[in-house]
Amino acid sequence: MAQKESSLKNMVITLLVITGVAGAALGFVYKLTKEPIAKAKLEKQQNAIKEVVPEFDNNPAGEFTEYKSVEGTAIKVFPAKKDGQLVGLAIETISKKGFGGEVKLMVGFTPDGTIINYMVLEHKETPGLGTKMDEWFKTDKKNQSILNKSLDKNNLTVAKDGGEVDAITAATISSRAFLDAVHLAWTTYQANKAVSDSTTTKQVITLEKEKSNESVE
Repeated sequence: MAQKESSLKNMVITLLVITGVAGAALGFVYKLTKEPIAKAKLEKQQNAIKEVVPEFDNNPAGEFTEYKSVEGTAIKVFPAKKDGQLVGLAIETISKKGFGGEVKLMVGFTPDGTIINYMVLEHKETPGLGTKMDEWFKTDKKNQSILNKSLDKNNLTVAKDGGEVDAITAATISSRAFLDAVHLAWTTYQANKAVSDSTTTKQVITLEKEKSNESVE
């Protein structure tokens, strides 16, 4: 009986030692890879911004604004400026309607909403089908491309839904998710910009009234 208790105790101790070593190893690997992973993500983000907007001389990543879409998704807006003038908007957007889950894009717009370019950042769509979104919607063939089009002027939904865009062959759900992400990018930016502009206008009017009252006094 004493021998069994001793064996059980040894097994428990051995298991605890193995668990502790494994935990420490995982922690070490996490610390070792955390910084390179973060650096790689930042580089990917920077490259995506450069890919989708015209040449700029500011630091869009340092001036970004984060908004919430109507679905509660975080939408990041990176303003690209040249000599102090806004030349484009790189918007990081996500749709949760993909066949395999989330579809994350960086979409470039002119200040008036014309689509300049896009880059797919992350997705889990079906290889050989949904994965074609990387190039499909920028290919100038039939009605595939969304480049140089505007959500204010064009119906950028799939043709099956009455829109102007040809869906990826055998990947309509992925196509809808892609276009949904594009819509969320621009509509979220526009909605929040309208609120911001309204607030700024009210502040200006208030300041003008205060100055006017001071002049009268």
